Parts: sequence; structure tokens; C-alpha cells
Amino acid sequence: MTNDDATDSLRTAERRLQAAQLASDTGTLDELLDGAGRFTGPDGKLYTKDDDLRSHETGHQVLTSLKEEDLRVLATGDTGVTWFLGTLEGSVGGQPLRARLRYTRAWHRGGAGWRIIAAHATFVGEESPGTGDGPRGG
Repeated sequence: MTNDDATDSLRTAERRLQAAQLASDTGTLDELLDGAGRFTGPDGKLYTKDDDLRSHETGHQVLTSLKEEDLRVLATGDTGVTWFLGTLEGSVGGQPLRARLRYTRAWHRGGAGWRIIAAHATFVGEESPGTGDGPRGG
């Protein structure tokens, strides 16, 4: 697979992830999140794949809107990174959420396709970052 093909397939995986987050599609999330992966939320806490899936299954995290502003993709061989910037709306723990976030996700590609092994999310204001609890980010 050429780097262009790897980049295109990783971009497709990232967009599948976004759609799965919006739909709370735990089947697709299960496919895209590596079991050994860890995710740093905007609250600074470390989460597992099971934490992320459970937040969708229980309705703890519900997204009603996910608008991508910018997506950058780097793929080299079987390793890739995506940088997503966008606005999310919904609720976390029953509290309304509308936030602009930056996600950085590290991916690896194996027999099951692209899977996230590490991710980090941070709030981004118009000019400066924000703080507080927010969506996870597998």
C-alpha cells in the first residue's frame, strides 16, 4: 500500500470513528479502538477502551452534533496520526456540552485495519484552551 493509499484509508477510519461517536455505535467503536489503548480526556484522566464503550452504552456521553473544522492525517506504513479540530454538542453525565476540541489520535494498522492505540483530547477556545470534564476520545 502506498503512503497515499494509507493516508486515504486512515482518513476514512477517522471519519468512521466520528460517525460512530455521534451515533454511539459501540460495534464500530469496538472495531476501531485497540483493547490495549489508553485515552487522555480533556479532564486529564486516563481512560480505557471499556470506559469509552461504557460511556456510550450507558448514555453517560451522548453526542447530538459533531462538526469537523480541520482534519490532518499522517500515515507511514502501519502507523498513523490524526489531528481533529471540531465542535461537539450533546451531554456528558447528563450535563449539556457544547465545546470546541482538538483530538490527537495515534493509530496502528494490522489484520483488523486501523485501530486507535492512544488519544488525547483538549478543549480549545477561540484563542486559548479551556478546562473541565468533557467527552472521551477514543
